[in-house]
Amino acid sequence: MIVVGVDGSQGGLVAVSWAMREAGLRGVKVRIVHVVPGWAYELPDDAPYAYVGRWMRQSAASVLADALRQARDERRGAEVESELLRGDPRLSLIRASKDADLLVVGSHGLGGFGGLLLGSVALGVSGQATCPVAVIRRMRTQPRNEVVVGVDGSPGGAAVIEFAFAEAGLRGADLRAVHAWSESAGSRPEGTPARIDQAGAERHLLAQALTGQSERHPEVRHVEHGERGHPAEVLLRVSAGAGLLVVGSRGRSDVAGLLLGSVSHSLLHHAACPLVVIAVADSA
Repeated sequence: MIVVGVDGSQGGLVAVSWAMREAGLRGVKVRIVHVVPGWAYELPDDAPYAYVGRWMRQSAASVLADALRQARDERRGAEVESELLRGDPRLSLIRASKDADLLVVGSHGLGGFGGLLLGSVALGVSGQATCPVAVIRRMRTQPRNEVVVGVDGSPGGAAVIEFAFAEAGLRGADLRAVHAWSESAGSRPEGTPARIDQAGAERHLLAQALTGQSERHPEVRHVEHGERGHPAEVLLRVSAGAGLLVVGSRGRSDVAGLLLGSVSHSLLHHAACPLVVIAVADSA
């Protein structure tokens, strides 16, 4: 199942369209979820400002109806249903997606300001949901059929790479595995000969991270892209115009305890294509 959160914004409808196409590829159903504050259902009809609660309930029904209409217009053959939840949007979406394959949200909704690149809901669920989170932006041009994945050599990176290869296989897309490093990169990857310089060591890390993927996904053509530079800047540039960018929530140099690392946080704000964030456990 794919869960997609909507809030009545255009961004939410873009997320619904993307979720329907993804569900068609996977052969799963879509559940459209809209969240309303619980107090909107708790106000007595004779309470002051009770009309606000009535308006919110009516608006919620309209939001779900519009989202269902958008989903059915896609005609992707995927089953679709809707659900109205009460509570905090971030917590409610996390709970609603605990058994889902994927949680899909728009990059920003009605609560965002024009100058902000990311809404609080999209930021709040990324790295905290137990399933991968897709943050969707409308693309102004037709994307190329390529999946870009960020490879960082962290212990949790294998799940990120596996998701990206599987997604490329579903789409019939090429895959570009990107690993970037800076002068302050961490220690040499274990097993790398001491005579190999840092650039060689980092490219060795990239090759090792992809070991076995060609055998598990022979239908996916992939290329390795190693480059010296800030990982967020390199991934932003390389993924421009791609169909999808996949990263982990935390990398090998992130501070223990943080739900999102600096790279994934930056990409959530600035990626120009659909982005999937895979929750990576804190090894500490």
